[in-house]
Amino acid sequence: MALYDRNYTSTEAEYVQEGVSVSFMKQTYQLLAASMIAAAAGAYVTMPYAEAVMQYKWFIFGAELFMLFVGLGMTRSKPGLNMAALFVFTFLTGVSLVPLLASLIGAGNGAVIGNAFLMTSVLFGALSLFAINSKSDYSSWGKPLFITLIVVIIASLVNMFILQSPMMHVIITAGILLLFSIFTIYDTQNIANGAYDSPVDAAVSLYLDFLNMFTALLQLLGIFGSDD
Repeated sequence: MALYDRNYTSTEAEYVQEGVSVSFMKQTYQLLAASMIAAAAGAYVTMPYAEAVMQYKWFIFGAELFMLFVGLGMTRSKPGLNMAALFVFTFLTGVSLVPLLASLIGAGNGAVIGNAFLMTSVLFGALSLFAINSKSDYSSWGKPLFITLIVVIIASLVNMFILQSPMMHVIITAGILLLFSIFTIYDTQNIANGAYDSPVDAAVSLYLDFLNMFTALLQLLGIFGSDD
């Protein structure tokens, strides 16, 4: 009974909380790494069918959104199923990258893919370490970041369907890179502060940050590395 009646001192409680936080972060980054492997598998398996993926890209994108907003939401409180939903979602994101990857390879810029991944990994790691070790509180950044994201999405759609300006595309892509770099700081600190209920939810947030930075760098390096 003594074990159940034990009262922790404030110092002991801090150590217990720190241990839980470290364990949560470790699980989150393990799931993030596994998610990247699932995405790589999605891209690798469907690369030979790049034309078909391009033809059905909006259907695949719709499936992504379904898994992100419905699939992951429905399985949030169901251990095992939420992890399966995570890997289905990340696999689909890998499939969605196939047209971009295939265009870079077809243009002789395949090396850009490795360079973009390396650059994203270094940037992501540096931002995460900064967020974890920073004494500043970034919890109030959520609303401004979300509003900025909506503005960027609207600008992207306007440029895609109306303006079709290459220069605007470069500016928007650079803005996406900057925006999700800041999101990485915000999300990482939230994870460290215990704002997420499960490592799966936390991994989804970090994966989306990494994916968008990687995609933005792929496009920028592909544009500036082109001979056109």
